[in-house]
Amino acid sequence: MKIYSTRHGQTNANLDNKICGISDVNLTINGIEQAKRLAKEIRMFGDVDMIISSPLKRAVQTATIVADEIGATFVTDERLIEWDYGSFEGENRNHPDFPMAKIQFGAKVGEYGESLLRLSHRVYNFLDELQDTYYRENILLISHGGVCRVIESYFNDMTVEEFLIFFMGNCEVRTYNL
Repeated sequence: MKIYSTRHGQTNANLDNKICGISDVNLTINGIEQAKRLAKEIRMFGDVDMIISSPLKRAVQTATIVADEIGATFVTDERLIEWDYGSFEGENRNHPDFPMAKIQFGAKVGEYGESLLRLSHRVYNFLDELQDTYYRENILLISHGGVCRVIESYFNDMTVEEFLIFFMGNCEVRTYNL
């Protein structure tokens, strides 16, 4: 089993360096082009059996483009929704309190957002279930930067520093072999 993990294409929030968690925004024209390039890359892999996407628009738009290119369908799963950043939502990514808020694993991010523990719990449970249910299939996951960070930590040990600085570009693909 292989799990391919990717982040949706570019959004205006990405362009404006804004924190965008659960806000439901569309791809930019460049984001659509990134998704088209991703689709061609996935087609070249030639072994994706299933696509599972976050239900947020930016991920669904990316999934639609990839699915059309490889002749597949996709399903959405709520557990792939981006991290709820609470009061940091819409703030500049360089907000001085944002990095530390993300690694206070038991505390809600931005006062009323989602804790890292809760995010990790839902993503880890999703990945456990995926392996149990689809252990003979290769699956493409289309999600978000925060979720991709947790997926990386599921498959690879990470220090707090590594977790904090981990970054996944728009439509970048990582492969995890099981």
